[in-house]
Amino acid sequence: MAFETILLEKRAPLATVTLNRPQVLNALNAALLTELTAAIEDLAADPEIRVILLTGAGPKAFAAGADIAELAALDADSGRAYAARGQAFTRRLETLGKPVLACINGFALGGGCELAMACTLRLAADTARLGQPEVKLGAIAGFGGTQRLPRLVGRGAALKLLLTGSVISADEALRIGLVDEVVPAAELMPRAEALALAIAANAPLAIERTLLAVDSGLDLSLEDALGEEARHFGQICATHDKAEGTAAFLHKRPPLWTGN
Repeated sequence: MAFETILLEKRAPLATVTLNRPQVLNALNAALLTELTAAIEDLAADPEIRVILLTGAGPKAFAAGADIAELAALDADSGRAYAARGQAFTRRLETLGKPVLACINGFALGGGCELAMACTLRLAADTARLGQPEVKLGAIAGFGGTQRLPRLVGRGAALKLLLTGSVISADEALRIGLVDEVVPAAELMPRAEALALAIAANAPLAIERTLLAVDSGLDLSLEDALGEEARHFGQICATHDKAEGTAAFLHKRPPLWTGN
């Protein structure tokens, strides 16, 4: 499909998805979410793409939250449907089977911060600002912010952000664990691409199974989570790539991954 609110660039093994509404700081509206869903599903099905970079157009914003005009029109029923749709998409990002790196180049507020939190890793420019300011609009986070933020930074730090609506610096976000790296703005995409290529150099099925094992085990007891790990480990041991990887190591040659 032809996109109007996002840009999609494939340079195997990487793909870059850019939120492209810079005139409104890449605010998330229904059209953007539809196009973003289509792009992510396309990339999930493309065997040549192993890591996805997600960023925002322009120097000011990754995504500065929801489209306020759309938010203002929501009632109880449409609001529940709106949140459910956003939650379904962010959950899809978490369970894609391919790493998604959020490249936070500016403001990541409200739904933008929630979108970043659903990504596998978060890299931020030193000029980035993050927060969940929904309470300042009489609303609450609805795309998973009340659930993912405590899981990332702990209950107290999360509630401090959620209840005050404060916007914090990239350095503070790194300190509390909301982002994984902070780099100078000019180095954000080169650093993200280098990290993505380091990930993409590994066996794609092993990457997929690692993501699934972590996700499925997070909310289980340690005993049950270890059972999940053993299950994934056993399945990966039956793959061609595991045989190839171990053979390549033993014969001191580079592996040739097939994704099988």
